[in-house]
Amino acid sequence: MPDRTSYDAVIVGGGHNGLVAAAYLARAGRSVLVLERLDHTGGAAVSTRAFTGVDARLSRYSYLVSLLPPKIVRDLGLRFAVRKRTVSSYTPAVRDGRPTGLLVGKGETHTRRAFAELTGSDREFTAWQSFYGATRRLAGRVFPTLTEPLPTREALRAVIDDDALWHALFERPLGELVEETFTDDLIRGVVLTDALIGTFAGAHDPSLRQNRCFLYHVIGGGTGDWDVPIGGMGALTDALADAARRAGAEIVTDCEVTGIATDGRTAEVGSAAGTIGARRVLVNAAPRELARLLGEAPPPPAEGAQLKVNMLLTRLPRLRDTRVDPREAFSGTFHIAEGYRQLEDAYRQAASGALPAAPPSEIYCHSLTDPSILGADLVRQGYQTLTLFGLHTPARLFTADTAEKAPTRDRLLAATLAELDTHLAEPLADCLAYDAEGRPCIEARSPLDLDRELGLPGGNIFHRDLAFPYAGPEGEQAGGAPGRWGVATTHPTVLLCGAGAVRGGGVSGIPGHNAAMAVLEEG
Repeated sequence: MPDRTSYDAVIVGGGHNGLVAAAYLARAGRSVLVLERLDHTGGAAVSTRAFTGVDARLSRYSYLVSLLPPKIVRDLGLRFAVRKRTVSSYTPAVRDGRPTGLLVGKGETHTRRAFAELTGSDREFTAWQSFYGATRRLAGRVFPTLTEPLPTREALRAVIDDDALWHALFERPLGELVEETFTDDLIRGVVLTDALIGTFAGAHDPSLRQNRCFLYHVIGGGTGDWDVPIGGMGALTDALADAARRAGAEIVTDCEVTGIATDGRTAEVGSAAGTIGARRVLVNAAPRELARLLGEAPPPPAEGAQLKVNMLLTRLPRLRDTRVDPREAFSGTFHIAEGYRQLEDAYRQAASGALPAAPPSEIYCHSLTDPSILGADLVRQGYQTLTLFGLHTPARLFTADTAEKAPTRDRLLAATLAELDTHLAEPLADCLAYDAEGRPCIEARSPLDLDRELGLPGGNIFHRDLAFPYAGPEGEQAGGAPGRWGVATTHPTVLLCGAGAVRGGGVSGIPGHNAAMAVLEEG
């Protein structure tokens, strides 16, 4: 139970953003209470022993780190680290009837040779270097602004200082840039995938939601690198909870919040622990949940579009492309059915209400980079994890599924693994480990599973469509003008500190930081 009946700040939700806000505010001397409905903190950024009797702690939901600013790690003194992957990606393909593929990594010389062997010339590699050189420059300029007051559109354009790049990424559908820059279908697809993580859109969608997703995926850390959390994703949220508690914040789990009332000067939070007064309430939940707690009309429905699969293997499978070591291919992002035309076909099929015939997905092996998530016996025996993230699987396709029976999800999982098997020299099923009850070590989550388990609206991992990181109409979808820090709602005493804030989404802590800064600026 809480120690007090009133606090300077009550934070609704103990996910990573709420914990970041709690730590900053408590370190500044504010009295802080975090209320979490589950029996643990961490939200979607947790590590779990997913398989009965098996000593493997998997990052069950979120699994890679890109957007977490080093500034937050330093400011809060977090005992947390990430490790870079030696390979960026591997994409298997069949050319002229023979298995081949593209391995990006192991240095520039190796990557240049891989491009030339696949495409027959240096043209695509030169275009690749130029394209990602431009995104790295963009990242270096945009990423630092994410923990500063929200810029205007024109101010951000001035920071980027590249009119051609601005026009290509902020004003035109991304597909135009991809098609102008690259000619090879497979390479076009590898580039486009960063625009589709949890985002249901075509390359030429006029809404530009694919552009916004792409932007957040290439600016992380100021480099665009996606790194492996040492100890699993739960290591981050455990470190954040420790930092918040050390600073004096109280964290109460198993305590659902039932409502928020405010008169514009102070607020009250109704919860399983009773009614608690607050000068400010920070909501680390989706805009849908914010509206429910305030008794207001909900925002437009959000929709997720991903299949998340966790696996434990006794060994990595052999590849049909014998030139590539599976330990290299799976240590980066392993792209399946993600050619440009394949991605567009999958989008059209899903938009028409059907599961994609060739489900696109990407896979990586956490334990190759960080074996600490496995028990010592599993490491000695050569066990490995696999994480699969499927694209173009919108929540609307799973409405017939329930928590007890999920035939659509099961069909999609089977089709996705079958697509992977076409590039393997042995069935993946032959490599799966079994738990203490004799069941294969594999679990899958559809968007609607994520809604039921985590409260993600429609399974949307960003809580809503991502917004460009400037003050504009997209930010108003969060429940009012975004304010100076992108976290304001229509109520002065209530702030949004979750992924649905402007500049939210991903494992970043940025909305939590920005909400804390907004509170501290008030004095």
